[in-house]
Amino acid sequence: MSDGRNIMLVEDDESLGFLIKDSLDACGWRVSLYTNGEQGLSAFHSHSFHACILDIMLPEKDGFELAAEIRKFNQAIPIVFLTAKSQTADRIRGFQLGADDYVCKPFSMEEFKYRLEAIFKRSVNPPSDDSTSLLCAADSVLDVSNLMLTANGVSTRLTYKECKLMQMFFRHTGKLIERDVFLKSIWEDDGFFVARSMDVFVSKLRKYLSYDNHLKIENIRGVGYIMKDDSRSLPGSTVQK
Repeated sequence: MSDGRNIMLVEDDESLGFLIKDSLDACGWRVSLYTNGEQGLSAFHSHSFHACILDIMLPEKDGFELAAEIRKFNQAIPIVFLTAKSQTADRIRGFQLGADDYVCKPFSMEEFKYRLEAIFKRSVNPPSDDSTSLLCAADSVLDVSNLMLTANGVSTRLTYKECKLMQMFFRHTGKLIERDVFLKSIWEDDGFFVARSMDVFVSKLRKYLSYDNHLKIENIRGVGYIMKDDSRSLPGSTVQK
């Protein structure tokens, strides 16, 4: 049913957390379980996820606070609140924070799986607006259709926006791309928090490309970014147009 996407689950009830993790892992998703809000926020900044499942009543940083922090850096990643709270005011607050769904305990795991599947179909579809599925630069290949980057033999599954951002770098290797171009074409917004989100995305892309010694994304302060490919200047190299 599922397709190997990475899911961040933040649930302080470890028994329930392991139950959800095991059930979703069995469907083919890869679930990382954290037990408090600070752990979840740290994981969000250091790993790549396709969706976040957040309990509301969490220690250190509750689910609402965690969702607000996530939304500062990523406006598109699906967020599902998982909680015993059923009051209308809590539901409204959750959706105001950009939640894609709000599931109250107890719940059916089977129904929950289909809710996630529906969210992925709505929100995290592979890019389909370009006829070229495979893009190459130096020792790296970007598989746009499957959201997969392979850098010098090391493969990484990308989120939709990571792939869109990487696609622009691959299509304009060696050329300066202004920040506003990224923000307006991918995020359709050039606000402060969205700009911060893009900086985080670029940092992740640098990490994914670190296995390819020929590619480097440089920040042109106050202007934008450029991905340089030094393999093009090596003796015997072929410049692709």
